[in-house]
Amino acid sequence: MKTRWQPNQPIPLPEYPRPQMTRPDWLNLNGEWDYAILSKDSPAPQTWDGKILVPYAVESLLSGVQKSLQPDQRLWYRRIFAHPSVRAGERSLLHFGAVDYECSVWVNGKPIGSHRGGYLPFTFDITDALVGGENELLVSVWDPTDTGLQQRGKQTLNPRGIWYTPISGIWQTVWLEVVPEVSIESLKLTPDLDDQSVTVEVKVRGNAAGVRMEAEVASGGEKIASGGAPAQSHARIGIPNPVAWSPSNPHLYDLRVQLVREGQVIDEVGSYFAMRKFGLMKDADGHLRFALNGEPLFLYGPLDQGFFPDGLYTPPSEEAMAFDIEYTREIGCNMIRKHIKVEPLRWYYHCDRLGMIVWQDMPNGGLIDGDTVAILSLIFGFHRNDTRWLSRFGRADEANRAEYRRELQGMIDHLHNAACIAVWVPFNESWGQFQANEVAAWVKGYDPTRLVDHASGWFDQGGGDFKSKHIYVKKLKRPKPDGRAFVISEFGGYSLKIPDHMWDATKKFGYRFYETRQELTAAYLALLENELQPLIAQGLAAAVYTQTTDVEIEINGYLTYDRKVEKMDAEKLRTAHHALILG
Repeated sequence: MKTRWQPNQPIPLPEYPRPQMTRPDWLNLNGEWDYAILSKDSPAPQTWDGKILVPYAVESLLSGVQKSLQPDQRLWYRRIFAHPSVRAGERSLLHFGAVDYECSVWVNGKPIGSHRGGYLPFTFDITDALVGGENELLVSVWDPTDTGLQQRGKQTLNPRGIWYTPISGIWQTVWLEVVPEVSIESLKLTPDLDDQSVTVEVKVRGNAAGVRMEAEVASGGEKIASGGAPAQSHARIGIPNPVAWSPSNPHLYDLRVQLVREGQVIDEVGSYFAMRKFGLMKDADGHLRFALNGEPLFLYGPLDQGFFPDGLYTPPSEEAMAFDIEYTREIGCNMIRKHIKVEPLRWYYHCDRLGMIVWQDMPNGGLIDGDTVAILSLIFGFHRNDTRWLSRFGRADEANRAEYRRELQGMIDHLHNAACIAVWVPFNESWGQFQANEVAAWVKGYDPTRLVDHASGWFDQGGGDFKSKHIYVKKLKRPKPDGRAFVISEFGGYSLKIPDHMWDATKKFGYRFYETRQELTAAYLALLENELQPLIAQGLAAAVYTQTTDVEIEINGYLTYDRKVEKMDAEKLRTAHHALILG
């Protein structure tokens, strides 16, 4: 099954992968690499099985391999690249956007480093391993998928229902960059709309003694503000008459950050930010509402899993990546819940520029509950305390919990600058859940600029900012108020088969099935008008419909899995969604 997009040739996804910290000189290493699959404990291969198209997971059609990596196997990659132009006082950095799950890297036979975790970027300094002429890059990957307790999202070796084809190995862009010995390692940008300022923090790689950070802000191509501070510190820069970012006006400010020593610029990066504020506020009836820039806003949009039938976790192209967001905007939604996945940074850039608010899930690990618990929870409200008997959640091991916390912090750090993200979601439907109140309190303290949905769906522990319900099959209704904002963070799942546009024509999963597009559309509009709309007056602050597209045998999308067929009329959807949001 394919989408209508094809990878760019010879370099798929050729765009600079880090939109909020850009440099002009870089080398994209995407493209054809050698690959081999061996037993887990085998040494590096002497011969290769063939070619794999990076950055597509080995299980994907677009990789050219389409083989499932087993837990007792190891995936090897090999790439030859030319020696980058590295002058005295410069360093060559090798960046990986994401590799699932555990990888090790060698350059010219020299061990460079290793990394664990399937969703976050990492970087190695390879300068001292380089040789003149051609250089060899070797990468090995081991991935236990759902035989382990690591964060893995919805991946499984046995795809079924809401569990999908696994993703192993490199699945985001690999690239080289030459930087000064003293350079900008990362930026942290924190807007304060009330204070009419943005705080710019710089982490410096190398010796920062005597180095200053200078920042310049532009809007519409014109410089409007600037400021500076010692490197490794932060600068508060006033933004005169700030233009607030919103779905109706997604205004972005351009930012240039330099490192300066003795009047000389030694490093420079480009970036952007938005002036916006997320929070909660009470309306005239005392209901807690989501607030954007100090004004109440009802949030409505789809659950978005970020799977493609041909690329799995990796979109075929930049156009494909942006398409789902653009379609969601076209049908009148103002929010996406990014479900159990961390996307490439360019996905968040498109949400920033299009004005799409994002609820960001943490990928789940640990253990999932079986079908019996799922039914009891969805239908009868079965509940568990997540502070004891942690073995039920796959979280009995302290090292496993510590790894989750490290990766949660890593995700928040990685995505901090994304203007679009309004809510962090640490846990979903009890998968790998533990001490959700404690985790939510930590997240709120670590990032006070955003809200927290501590336990989306089941096993609410009374924490976070939201009473967050998943309602399928049953009639939508308001729970008993408890001082938090009320949201329906999943509902609907109305399903329709579209022949010739299904992952598997013999199987289907959904929550309610219809025979025609007309029947599906009528049922969906009735659900919004008769059940969802009345709840807004009773305090409903946000709702998330399942879902943007079909995913494998789950056929409850607005669109088919290949994105070729709209299951409902876009104009009718837009009218209905505007009625929800605008009142």
